[in-house]
Amino acid sequence: MQNTAKQNKATTASAKAASAAAPTTSTGPASTGAPAAAAAPVLGPRALNRATLARQLLLTRSPMSAKDALAHLLGLQAQNVKPPYYALAARLDGFAPEDLSRLMADREAVRIVTMRSTIHTHTAADCLTLRPLVQPARDRELTYFRKGLVGVDLDRLTALARDLVEAEPRTMKQLREALLVEWPDADPQSLSVAARCRLPLVQVTPRGLWDRSGQVALTTAEHWLGRAAQETPAHGTSALDTTVLRYLAAFGPASVKDMQTWAGLTRLRDAFERLRPQLLTFRDEHGTELFDLPDAPRPDPDTPAPPRFLPEFDNLLLSHADRTRVVPADLKGRTWTGNQAHCVLLVDGFLVGLWRLEDRTLTVEPFGRLTKDQRAAVVEEGGRMLAALHEGTAYDIRFGTVVRRQDRNQDRKQEQERG
Repeated sequence: MQNTAKQNKATTASAKAASAAAPTTSTGPASTGAPAAAAAPVLGPRALNRATLARQLLLTRSPMSAKDALAHLLGLQAQNVKPPYYALAARLDGFAPEDLSRLMADREAVRIVTMRSTIHTHTAADCLTLRPLVQPARDRELTYFRKGLVGVDLDRLTALARDLVEAEPRTMKQLREALLVEWPDADPQSLSVAARCRLPLVQVTPRGLWDRSGQVALTTAEHWLGRAAQETPAHGTSALDTTVLRYLAAFGPASVKDMQTWAGLTRLRDAFERLRPQLLTFRDEHGTELFDLPDAPRPDPDTPAPPRFLPEFDNLLLSHADRTRVVPADLKGRTWTGNQAHCVLLVDGFLVGLWRLEDRTLTVEPFGRLTKDQRAAVVEEGGRMLAALHEGTAYDIRFGTVVRRQDRNQDRKQEQERG
């Protein structure tokens, strides 16, 4: 990242100077039409794109360790086992899958439900701070299952479920069956959801290990890691305020709604207002107020952005309310077929296509025409990814079809129905 830092130094300084002439604080909550937001410097889609790619370690590969990158990125979405490995391969210089697998085997990284009610791979420290932070979302999720929990004492269920999974890791089926013994009239799924929402349950290894993954078995984070959750950082700042600053470092510049989208939480405005005196403010081309750290990189919009192969559910595409900084408006919805997310290809920093790896073939499907140089760069990057993650295995790289026309037409129809 040293080259990027040099390229960005002048741009960051000019952004600070521009911001100094504009109000960065207000006496009340800011909105799109507030004077402070209206006077702030404007960041267009390419400026936001390059800033976000720099924070996401996608402009130039970082020499960070896997553990440091996992912390910097505030975790990686991990609904499937392999995406975190592909995510780090796209971001880190010299990454090998064993680097992350070893962290998980040594209990320095874990798989747990956090942001947006989805499985993420986090460092052990972040697991113990971020999971309590998103508890309001877990409580909200649990209300949807209250009809199946009539007569169930949730405190007693929580204590019993904790005893069960700390005695030995259990599958969700095993946990559900044990809870049904105590509450035979309750809805089975609601019982297991209650345990998952009330307890910080981690997926124990070998689940999540590279090429060795097993079935999902659960225990509590405290039991697996041998330490209690920490809701307040050691330096005394609230966990929420600290997380806002870390979110901006990894995903900024960003609006309040952007962070709420990333976290799956609501009512974060107050935290941004508390932090406003130490932040810069910008606005996007629609007038939305954006917050950022003063010293964070904001590269020139024309900074080169090499091709990158990203896995399905990469947080780069899921962590902003307005995703046009990476996904052009005319490509909205193209990375999904029904509920299935596809692996995505970035060229010049933006979504341009999909990819799939199967039967020792890497298939790349651009949505539009790529230049000869762009195609060559895509093939080169694909080869680098394969060498990092599948060393010693020969793969063909070809341009072809990832999503069948029938699936694409169905997906477009669903997108139109959603409005």
